Amino acid sequence: MTQQTEQSTREENQATEEEAAGKELKSTGYELFILLLSLVSVFNLVVDWINFVYPISELTLGVIRIINAIVTVFFLFDFSYRILTTSSKSHYFFRNWGWADLLACVPQLRIFRVFRIFRAVRLMRIFGVKNMINEIVNNRAGIALFITVFSIIVIAEIVGIYVLKVESQAPNGNITSSGDAVWWVLVTMTTVGYGDRFPVTPQGRTMAVFVMLSGVALIGVLASFLSNFFLSPPKKEEVEYPVTDPRAKLAELKSLLAEQQAAQATLVEKIGELEEML
Repeated sequence: MTQQTEQSTREENQATEEEAAGKELKSTGYELFILLLSLVSVFNLVVDWINFVYPISELTLGVIRIINAIVTVFFLFDFSYRILTTSSKSHYFFRNWGWADLLACVPQLRIFRVFRIFRAVRLMRIFGVKNMINEIVNNRAGIALFITVFSIIVIAEIVGIYVLKVESQAPNGNITSSGDAVWWVLVTMTTVGYGDRFPVTPQGRTMAVFVMLSGVALIGVLASFLSNFFLSPPKKEEVEYPVTDPRAKLAELKSLLAEQQAAQATLVEKIGELEEML
C-alpha cells in the first residue's frame, strides 16, 4: 500500500511538473531561439576569457562586443516577456531562475546566461521530444522566423570578423572598424546597399557574394512569414486542461470516439466497394 501511495504521489508530482513546464514553455521555436542565443553569448564570453591569456585583436573583440549588445537586447525582451506573461511572478523570479535572467542582462554578469541553457534544456526535456516535433511541424513559419533572426546574428559576427581582418589591412580599404564591419554586413544582407562601405580585396568580395546570397534567402523567408501571418485566417485556440482535470479525460475520450467513427466510416466504404465488385 505504501509503495502504491508513493508511486501515485510521484505520478501526481510529475503531472504537476509537466503542467508547470507546459505553461512556462512559450513555444518550442522561441525556446530553441533563446537557447541558441545563450550558446552564442557563452561562446563569446569564453573568447573574452581567452583574451586574458592569449591576446586577441581589438577589432575582433569589437565585433563580438557589438553582437553581444544586440543579443542583450533580446535577453531583456525575454525577461520582460516571461515576467509579464507568467501566472506567478514571484515563482518565476525566485524559483525558476528569473533573477538569473535579469542579472544575465548585465554585460559584466553574462556568466548567468548559462542558467538560461540549463532551464531551456530542462523545459524541453519535460515537455517531451514528441510534443516538440509536433509543434515544429505545425508551426513551421514561426520556427523559420526564429532561425532567420538567429542566422542573421551569427552571419553578422562571423563575416564581420573575417571581412574586418582582411579589409583593415588593405591600403585603400574603407572597412576599418568593428562598427563598419557589422554595419556593412547588415546593410548588404538586407539588400539595401548604401555603398558607403564596401570590400576592396578579393577575399572580402568573395565573402560579399556569400552575404548577398544569404541575405536574399533570409529576407525571402522573412517575407513569407509576414505574408503567412497577415493573410492566413486566425487559428481557433484550443483550450488545454491539466492532466488531472476530468475535462482533459473527456476531451481524450471524444477524440478517441471521433477516430473510431472515422475508422468505421472507412470500413463501411470498403465493404460497399467489395459488394459492388461482387
